[in-house]
Amino acid sequence: MDAKLIQTIKGTNDRLAEKGMLPFKEKGTKEGPALKITPGERYQTVMGFGGAFTEAAAYTLSQISKEKRMEIIESYFHPVHGLAYSLGRTHIHSCDFSLGNYTYVEDDEELRTFSIERDHQYVIPFIKDAVKTRKENLTILSSPWSPPAWMKTNNEMNNGGKLLPEYQSAWALYYSKYIKAMEEAGIPIWGVTVQNEPDATQIWDSCRYTAEEERDFVRDYLGPTLEKEGLDHKKIVIWDHNRDIAYERAKTVLSDPEAAKYIWGTGIHWYVSEEFENLTKIHNDFPDKHIMFTEGCIEGGVQLGAWHTGERYGRNIIGDLNNWLEGWIDWNLVLNEQGGPNHVGNYCDAPIIVDTKKEQVHYNSSYYYIGHFSKYIKPNAVRIKHEIEHPALQVVAFQNEDDSIVVVVMNEMDEAAQTNLVLEDQACHVDFPSHSISTVVI
Repeated sequence: MDAKLIQTIKGTNDRLAEKGMLPFKEKGTKEGPALKITPGERYQTVMGFGGAFTEAAAYTLSQISKEKRMEIIESYFHPVHGLAYSLGRTHIHSCDFSLGNYTYVEDDEELRTFSIERDHQYVIPFIKDAVKTRKENLTILSSPWSPPAWMKTNNEMNNGGKLLPEYQSAWALYYSKYIKAMEEAGIPIWGVTVQNEPDATQIWDSCRYTAEEERDFVRDYLGPTLEKEGLDHKKIVIWDHNRDIAYERAKTVLSDPEAAKYIWGTGIHWYVSEEFENLTKIHNDFPDKHIMFTEGCIEGGVQLGAWHTGERYGRNIIGDLNNWLEGWIDWNLVLNEQGGPNHVGNYCDAPIIVDTKKEQVHYNSSYYYIGHFSKYIKPNAVRIKHEIEHPALQVVAFQNEDDSIVVVVMNEMDEAAQTNLVLEDQACHVDFPSHSISTVVI
């Protein structure tokens, strides 16, 4: 038995670098700290990894040559040469990473003017090229940031506000029309979230719901409307916000059986907190429901060459996966040199940054850190038990459908670490340099 070692190491040129094969030998008695893998103890099945097809990302790609654009798409979606992304996220009309506020209707309470024509300019071609590169459809989750201004208490898409009670039925129908319009355009939608970040008043597109309001909207409007429109097979994801109060929010909604029957699971963002244990609390109380990471990014603009950004990705992915997460979706797939475009100046970083003026493509550390998971942990892989004796190392382990075992190990420390990877009665020695991430494929 042999294992392939792949590493990304700070201060070197190693980026998803194949470091050769590691031989397994009969396990001795004095081998130092052990990392023991137990395939017989199994947990959740994963859907895969992916990122968001924002208008900002799609527009950025339109500003460079076709060759560079396709290079980036292949870097994410090619099943062998890229990160093998299988998931995606779209925004239902505008979000902050759009070129401006927009909706799919005019002031039309019956939604007769509904049209996704705007998305045909940048977003839909981006998704279609990703699918063509992957040679298989993506699992796409779609989220609204705000209802149209005239449906809201503050009469604007930005700065929070709430959905007016008299428009709950029309707003629920809006999701249905979006799903059908996208599918007519050749893009299947797997599911929707109820509201992006419902507990935040943002200066961009936003709308607030209490847990009780979200529960009631799903139970009385969104669930029944999707059912009536023949879309009851589409998934509904609640919360779509931070981990800190995810358990309390999920408990309020999922404890109502009439609401819960429509709900696939809970969506998580990483801002504010790394309380990964809150995911396990949700799983323990509602084991028939699912948990998905729906958004995370590095805030505050572009940080080219930073290493801590990749480590934040690695730490969060490992922490969530070890607490029953099933799917992981990054925020913007690509942004420009400013960390936009963003119509309110809420600039962020992305794993790939394009300098549209110089036509240069920059791959951040986060791109490679994500790849240590997404390239090797395939859709339908099952998390398996690991036990680690080394306090500095962060670990997660999976078994793919082809029975290959994937162990991802991150060392955030300034010192190198070593362990013996133990599987059944055999072991192999592995070195983990400081500030590195490693994938071992057995």
